[in-house]
Amino acid sequence: MDYKVNDSDEMGENTMSDSDSNAIVLLVDDQMMVSEGIRRMLMSESDIIFHYCNDPSQALEQAIALQPTVILQDLIMPDIDGYALVDAYRGNEKTKNIPVIVLSTKEDPKDKSLAFERGANDYLVKLPDKIELIARIRAHSKSYLTQLQRDEAFQALRELQSELEKYNIELKKLSSLDGLTGIANRRSFDKFIDKECLRSARENSTLSLILIDIDFFKPFNDNYGHLAGDGCLRQVAVALDKVIQRPADLVARYGGEEFAVVLPNTDIQGAEKLAKKLCEKIRSLKIPHEFSEVTNHITVSLGITSGVACEGISPSDLILQADKALYLAKELGRNCYKTSKGN
Repeated sequence: MDYKVNDSDEMGENTMSDSDSNAIVLLVDDQMMVSEGIRRMLMSESDIIFHYCNDPSQALEQAIALQPTVILQDLIMPDIDGYALVDAYRGNEKTKNIPVIVLSTKEDPKDKSLAFERGANDYLVKLPDKIELIARIRAHSKSYLTQLQRDEAFQALRELQSELEKYNIELKKLSSLDGLTGIANRRSFDKFIDKECLRSARENSTLSLILIDIDFFKPFNDNYGHLAGDGCLRQVAVALDKVIQRPADLVARYGGEEFAVVLPNTDIQGAEKLAKKLCEKIRSLKIPHEFSEVTNHITVSLGITSGVACEGISPSDLILQADKALYLAKELGRNCYKTSKGN
């Protein structure tokens, strides 16, 4: 059986919307006389909504459904131990924090102690004084609602922090990527080569750099249009990135139609092998370029250098050497790679 107190003292299902500040009371007691007595105590309190369950086997189910702010719980009931019912509330995720006021027929210190041990929040001898009952209901409800609001606020804060972390990661990712091609941008390249030069000096390891330039890209852009030029840059970037397999390596857009590949722990022979693969990969794209002076499709020229930072090679030295090698590749006909030793 379940009823609530409202202004008209009407029994029946709760059809009104519960305010966030209302105390919602669920009384679990097999004695109708006790229920009626408590109902009458609460009937004039507009901020207290009263529900009654006379079947203790249904108490947990009703508590889950109603989500009361206070449970008034009899200790002595047929077929079920009141302490066990308190255990059931505390063992359920949806009711574990709802305040429970135990109702007993006697003022017994042992019963009180056991009730608190099992998870009760308060202990009253029934029928309690009206003023005291209402005061305790309001106090426990207010405390519980405050805890709920705090938990919701913390949850909202955690969700917000999680979202912000995701956005920050995304922003950091976006700030390190070239907007057109999706590979690393010049800023990422500069940071990466600085870091790898320091590692090269620390570990006495060889660092290689390849600079790549799309052959006759200006006539391609002028004749096919900027949209086609952007598409060409994207295809070349994706193709270069596919060839570079090691996670430790970096492919970046260096600027305009130029790209760069940084290869930690790679000697000049390894860099040359990779440069050959890169040349072949771009040729295999067969991007039409009838305005090229090399062939009728897109090709690239590459400049390679290699060195050990502790032997005097700085990032600017590597870039200068690779740029010299790239210039030589262009001078010698393009669509090829040339090497300049860094030290």
